Amino acid sequence: MRRAPARVKMSDMPDTDRDPRADARIESDMTDPVRSEPVILPSLETPTLTKAELADLLFERIGLNKRESKDLVEAFFELLHEQLVQGREVKLSGFGNFSIRGKASRPGRNPRTGEAIPIKARNVVTFHASHKLKAIVQGDIPPAEEFE
Repeated sequence: MRRAPARVKMSDMPDTDRDPRADARIESDMTDPVRSEPVILPSLETPTLTKAELADLLFERIGLNKRESKDLVEAFFELLHEQLVQGREVKLSGFGNFSIRGKASRPGRNPRTGEAIPIKARNVVTFHASHKLKAIVQGDIPPAEEFE
């Protein structure tokens, strides 16, 4: 397992190793002009929202009991799964589209030995984010307000 690189404060470095112009660039890169608060530096591990955490959020924000929220999350993903297995596209307004795409068979190569290996035809799930989701992720438009 990889560990995240150690974070070093610029103030901890000796003055002889520091370039004042680099300090200014780093400091300006660490604040988002929209939020004006420090941006968390990317690490090797990305935070993940699990189905259990999603159920907990439904419990906390909407007021469903824990069993109902867990069942709701499970039912949603079960329906999504069933529709994709049947070859239907799933469109979630403001979020994106899930669809099945058929990939043709093709020649492949074992990277270790260089041996040619045929890759079978298969179906893959694709996701295309909506323009609205892309804009929210990029910070172009603010996310929707929290549930009351």
